[in-house]
Amino acid sequence: MSEITAEMIERGRGAAPDAAAVRRRQAVKIRDARQRLTSAGGAANPFEFEMISIYAASRRSATPAMAALVLAISAASALWIPLDAAMMWGALLCVAISIPYAFAINFLNDDNARAAIGTWRRKFALAEAIQGTIWAMIVPLMLQSSAPHAQTFVLSVLLLVAAMSAMLSATIPSAVYGSLAPITLAIIGLAIPSAGYHTLTLTMLAVCAQLYFILLANRLYSNSLDSLSFRKEKDALIGELEQAKANSDEARRRAEEANLAKSRFLATMSHELRTPLNAILGFSEVMRNELFGAHSVPVYKEYATDIHSSGQHLLMLINEILDLSRVEAGRYELKEESVSLPHVVEDCQ
Repeated sequence: MSEITAEMIERGRGAAPDAAAVRRRQAVKIRDARQRLTSAGGAANPFEFEMISIYAASRRSATPAMAALVLAISAASALWIPLDAAMMWGALLCVAISIPYAFAINFLNDDNARAAIGTWRRKFALAEAIQGTIWAMIVPLMLQSSAPHAQTFVLSVLLLVAAMSAMLSATIPSAVYGSLAPITLAIIGLAIPSAGYHTLTLTMLAVCAQLYFILLANRLYSNSLDSLSFRKEKDALIGELEQAKANSDEARRRAEEANLAKSRFLATMSHELRTPLNAILGFSEVMRNELFGAHSVPVYKEYATDIHSSGQHLLMLINEILDLSRVEAGRYELKEESVSLPHVVEDCQ
């Protein structure tokens, strides 16, 4: 069995520290994923940290656009109110939108934010409420003007801001309510000075739009929660698949190790069996052929013939076992030759 070397045997034996380390890491990953899926850690939402992280990222990226919108609206409002009042309101609003922006930056850079998730949620809700209140302050400023298009402008601005706030704050329901509540009250207060049919109709439409924005925010919240849940389940399934693959690789390694050990055993035993078998075949052939004289008892010659044939049969079995080992190692070469079918049939019978 020269095909099965000692190096091949040793390579399949012993522990596999790299594979064991991979299995341990996969087990930890699976356990963490299942813990996040099945345990809320005392909170109503097990993905609250991820949801607030989505809000913080959205608020951080949207703040420059919000600042540009504030400048544009404050400049446009100068058409109906004094310029200094418009500039003061715009500056105050810029400070208001910088508060959630600063909170978002600090939250994303805080390594211990998960431990104080409730505090951060209240901070963001308060910041959104302050921002909504500053946006609502445009109503008393515009009520000082008697221009016919001032109320339409204010109503359009408040609806636009409400839609943006609902989408940006959708992952924190308390922040949505905090930002939309003062805006809704401002829209209602806009219709109180003039109780005309046209104004009341627009006000009712605006209030219905606020309700729609709340429903839209709840829908976005549910979709984000489902997306996070599906992603965690997918991560858990991937971890289980990797664990199963690691187990399969380990089982294959052990099977290869057992196969190599078997091949080593057969290679050793073949040598140990061939040595005495050669002596048996040689001496039985001498006794069968009566090379040193005839037997005093004729039956001894028959016994010697039976011993020789049995030894040849045992040698053939050993060769076939070794051939099987060569086939498993992929090193067996077929040798085609002519055979006598009647002899094969006779042997089978």
